[in-house]
Amino acid sequence: MIENENSLLANSIWSATSNKKIIGNKVMPSQDFDIVIIGAGPIGLACSIEAVNKNLDHLIFDKGCLVNSLYRYPMNMTFFSTSDKLEIGGIPFISHNPKPTRSEALEYYRRVCSHWKLPLRLYEQINEISTKENLFKIVTSKGTYLSKKVIVATGFYDFPYMLGVPGEDLPKVLHYYKEAHPFFGMHVVVVGSANSAVDVALDLYRKGVQSVTMIIREPEIGQNVKYWSKPDIINRIKEGSIDAHFNSQIEEITENHVRFKTPQGVKTIENDFVLAMTGYQPNFELLKSLGVKFQDDEYFTPVYDSNTMLSSAKGVYLAGVVCGGLKTNKWFIENSRDHAPLIIDDIFQT
Repeated sequence: MIENENSLLANSIWSATSNKKIIGNKVMPSQDFDIVIIGAGPIGLACSIEAVNKNLDHLIFDKGCLVNSLYRYPMNMTFFSTSDKLEIGGIPFISHNPKPTRSEALEYYRRVCSHWKLPLRLYEQINEISTKENLFKIVTSKGTYLSKKVIVATGFYDFPYMLGVPGEDLPKVLHYYKEAHPFFGMHVVVVGSANSAVDVALDLYRKGVQSVTMIIREPEIGQNVKYWSKPDIINRIKEGSIDAHFNSQIEEITENHVRFKTPQGVKTIENDFVLAMTGYQPNFELLKSLGVKFQDDEYFTPVYDSNTMLSSAKGVYLAGVVCGGLKTNKWFIENSRDHAPLIIDDIFQT
């Protein structure tokens, strides 16, 4: 049910589970939803498909576009997994090569949504969630909704780890990377040693960047870097095509330089852009606002029942990478697709 009836000319969609038309901020006819899903990534979509199969009224919210995290990946990104492991909803994912690309994944999940006619509410930010007579009251940028259950499938890609150094707020410092073209002829620093940093450094090197310098806190390239990328980056470093500083940290970023500390002392280099590929973290503030508790561990892991994915907060379920807390390399599309049937089966039985 939506309480705010303004802006009736906004987006119109159809509920896949009930054929109730949603016009702007108004649902016709007025009725509480069984489920609100937060996050229109692959796992949120998988939850929606299971809800459709159980004829549960629901909506999927995302503050960005469909599979927003995948959209923000580098344009030439290739998945580590084969396409069959990314499938949801019984829709085959056919890719041209064994490892699918970002563009193939975007096309695939668009096709999934069209096939299942999923009730998407894209570009609709959730501003507040509270409880009201055993219902959740969800206030968004476009309206107010009531739901019996909430599924959090927000992933982690919206909240980058910050460097915490002077100059990080300069426009030249970026936490996301799309393609190499804007950096042609520039001096670029890449921070990090995991897959994202390695992919970015190699892409920049091959696309005409003036210089690529990697600044890495660890003593070596990350252990979990893709097996086809790791020897490539190591060889580029050995031959001097990419300059890498291990056991090093940035101390300050200025308009034209980067100062960083190394085992050999402090160094300052000419610089045009800093690409901080330092990783991302879940939206902990959202989980806290819902009353979700956390384990007493270094990863800030949320408390949930692994048999049902029900969190410590009544009526709040967790799905996908958010379940790992800061351990963002624990859950992926391929091993968290099964969260969807666990959640929807539990909701259906209660």
